[in-house]
Amino acid sequence: MAQLKFNGEVFVPAPGQSVLDTLLEKGQDIPNSCRAGACQTCLMQATRGKVPAQAQKGLKDSHKARGLFLACSCVPEDDLDVCLPDTQQLRIAASIVGRKALSEDVMELSLRVSEPFPYHAGQYVTLWRDDSLGRSYSLANLPQDDGLLRFHIRHVPGGAFSGWVHDTARVGDALGVQGPLGDCFYVEGNPQQNLLLIGTGTGLAPLHGILLDALAHGHEGEIHLFHGALNRAGLYLHDTLLALADAHDNVHYHACVLHADASLPENITQGDLGTLALERVGNPAGWKSYLCGDPALVTALRKKLFLAGAGMKDIYADAFLSADTRT
Repeated sequence: MAQLKFNGEVFVPAPGQSVLDTLLEKGQDIPNSCRAGACQTCLMQATRGKVPAQAQKGLKDSHKARGLFLACSCVPEDDLDVCLPDTQQLRIAASIVGRKALSEDVMELSLRVSEPFPYHAGQYVTLWRDDSLGRSYSLANLPQDDGLLRFHIRHVPGGAFSGWVHDTARVGDALGVQGPLGDCFYVEGNPQQNLLLIGTGTGLAPLHGILLDALAHGHEGEIHLFHGALNRAGLYLHDTLLALADAHDNVHYHACVLHADASLPENITQGDLGTLALERVGNPAGWKSYLCGDPALVTALRKKLFLAGAGMKDIYADAFLSADTRT
C-alpha cells in the first residue's frame, strides 16, 4: 500500500483516495477549490516517487518536469514525498484598480498585473488573496482592454473570497494571479460560422468576453447569446447586451428568467433557458456552442445540443464545478 509523506509525517491513503482528500482528512491545510482537476488551486510538488499521469493532465510541460501535480486527481500508486510548491513560480503579482457593482450581488473586479499576461477572453484564472485562499474566475474582457483583467464576482453568502471582494477589498489591495486555463474562447478561422452562447448567472462573464472577441475579429456569422437567471435582477448586463445587439446586425441577445414579475418587459422571456435556445436557433448543426455556468445545466444542454444535431467537437463548456469554486 502506497505511503504519502508530507511535512515530515507519513500518511496512508485509503484505497482510491486522492492525495488531497488524504491530507485534508488528516487536518493538513492544503489550498483547494473545484476538486475536479480544473482550477489547479491544489497544485502540489512530488520530491520523490512517481506521479500518476492522470494527476498531471492539462499541466504545462515545465510544471510536469518539476514534479507538479493536481492533488485532487492524484491517487498514489507508489510511495510519494510531496510538498506545497513555491508560489512565486506559479503566480504573478496583481493589484485591484477598480470595483464596480453590476447588480446587488455581482461585482466587477478590475486588476492590473505586474507583467505581461497573455490570455484569451473567456478563459479562467485563479485569484489568490493569500497563500491559502484562491478561487477561479473567468476573464470577461479582451486582453488589449487597458491592460487590465476584469472579472464578474457574485457574492455568495458565507463565501470567503467573494465576501472579501464585496465587503472588504479596496483599490490598491494585492492579489496573486495564476493561469490562464480553459478552452472556452473564440478561435479565428471560420468567420461565417454561427455561434451559440448560453450561460446562467455569472456564467455570462466568459460569454461576454467571447462575444467581444468575436466582434473584435469581425465575425460575420450569427451570434446568439442567451443569458438565464432566476429573476430579472440576475440579468446584470441586460442594458449593455441590448446595446451591443442594437449596434451589430448579427448579434442577438436573449434574456430568460425562471420567475417573472408583473412588470416583466417584452425583451425578457420567462421559461427554461435550454428550451428557449433550441426554439430560437432551430437546428444547431454546424454551429459552435459555448456553455457556461451551473454544471447541471451545462451537462443537460450539452446533451440536448448533441441530440439536436450539434457536433461534440463544436461544443465548448465551462461549468462552475462546485458550489465552492467561485465563492
